Amino acid sequence: MATSVGNVIRASIIQKLTEALKPSYLDVINESFMHNVPKDAETHFKVVVVSKEFDGKPLIQRHRFINDLLKQELLAGVHALSIQAKTPEQWAQNCNVSLSPPCLGGSKK
Repeated sequence: MATSVGNVIRASIIQKLTEALKPSYLDVINESFMHNVPKDAETHFKVVVVSKEFDGKPLIQRHRFINDLLKQELLAGVHALSIQAKTPEQWAQNCNVSLSPPCLGGSKK
């Protein structure tokens, strides 16, 4: 995968999630543009990941795993991480991705 300078963190997130979870579906969305941050920032992400690795695991355990996996990115400037972690069965039943709420802390208008 080719990455530009502006996609380094996104690429790292994709690589780590792919290696750890072998997802059947993965989307890493940089939502930084929705916030009051510099152009091309990588500070706010939404992760939508579907993996068999989540079978039998409660949602909180899935989120903790992903947060731990991405600890370096979170310490290095990722300010917000929205996670939608589903099993393949859950994804088959509902593949809708929730919209992120508008930023209330200094959003661009």
